[in-house]
Amino acid sequence: MDRALRPARLVTFVYFALNGFLMGLWIVHIPAVEDRAGVGHAVLGWLLLLLGAGAFAGMQLTGPLADRFGARKVVPVSAALCSAALVLPGAAGDVWTLGAALLLFGFGNGCLDVAMNAHAVQVERGYRRPVMSAFHAVFSVGGVLASLVGARTLSWGWSTVETLAGASVLGLLVAVLAAPALLPQESTGAPRESSAGGRGARRATPARIWALAALALMLMLCEGVANDWSALAMRDVLGASDATAALAYGAFATAMTVGRLLADPVAARFGPVVIVRHGAVLAAAGLTAVVFSPGIPLALVGWTLFGIGLSGCVPQLFSAAGHADPEAAGANVSRVAGLGYLGMLAGPAVIGPLTRLVPLNLAFLLPVALCVVAACAAGTLRTGSGATGERPADEGMPVRERTVS
Repeated sequence: MDRALRPARLVTFVYFALNGFLMGLWIVHIPAVEDRAGVGHAVLGWLLLLLGAGAFAGMQLTGPLADRFGARKVVPVSAALCSAALVLPGAAGDVWTLGAALLLFGFGNGCLDVAMNAHAVQVERGYRRPVMSAFHAVFSVGGVLASLVGARTLSWGWSTVETLAGASVLGLLVAVLAAPALLPQESTGAPRESSAGGRGARRATPARIWALAALALMLMLCEGVANDWSALAMRDVLGASDATAALAYGAFATAMTVGRLLADPVAARFGPVVIVRHGAVLAAAGLTAVVFSPGIPLALVGWTLFGIGLSGCVPQLFSAAGHADPEAAGANVSRVAGLGYLGMLAGPAVIGPLTRLVPLNLAFLLPVALCVVAACAAGTLRTGSGATGERPADEGMPVRERTVS
């Protein structure tokens, strides 16, 4: 194994944790930001769409840049941009400055999201075994750390600007100090060609990448539903107190983190198709239990199963997109991440209108159906022609790099 791989893997964990930490601090301070800017919940909801639009734009821009210049150059710049932009929402004093701040912060977050995932694919290719899910688990750990730091600074009476400015400085330091350990740009030595055969022309995105992106949209929509509706469903459908209702999201988030920490060895043993297929089935079963649960205990079990089932799915999609073509890894990951991010934003927006037609718990049958569709379409991750069984552990890596047993 290349000696550079271990430090590169370590700093990839650092960048994922940093991204989760920055996003977590923003989330913790949303109420304070709302008060400072003088906006209500409804206006904030519309402004959050700007954060999503900025993230989507950043993802689509950064993917091709990572392919052209290498993740080693793009990751630290993206991390610095995301870190510097964090303080902007905290300093916003009205609806217009908050909208602009969220657009810029979303853009930085989208840039970092794709850049670090592109580098994670490169690290995984060097290891010749699945390591992607652990990176996504550390992102969640960064969010947990942010909630603890945010709660402490708020209890000390720190202003939002002070806390976010301190985090921005920390993020800038991490972006610079971790950069030297990133891997240099990969090169296969082959000229890049378009589908028409023109050398150096931009390639068309393969249909398989769009299929992976569609799966990401469906599965991340399901994640968005859990993020925004799990606690509300416990309270309004089952009559739980606010404190008890919060356990629903806690169960889901904890299960997601633990599941991602455990998913890589399972993917190495059975292949990513198994992770996505069985994970989506387990998620569908868990959310179905939530839909028809007569009481709080079964609902908590259902949210836990939902989290475990979804936990390993999206990292496998990112990994498959990145390994499909090493020279277009960034662009391919940006397609999958971009549509997936839109799905996560769409989750709350879709469920809300459905509640005008059916009770909230029955509205969850839509993400149940999406999980079933994802399970049926999991074979999209299988590469090669004529494959009839599940993939070996190392499938999805370039053929020249597969581990020989």
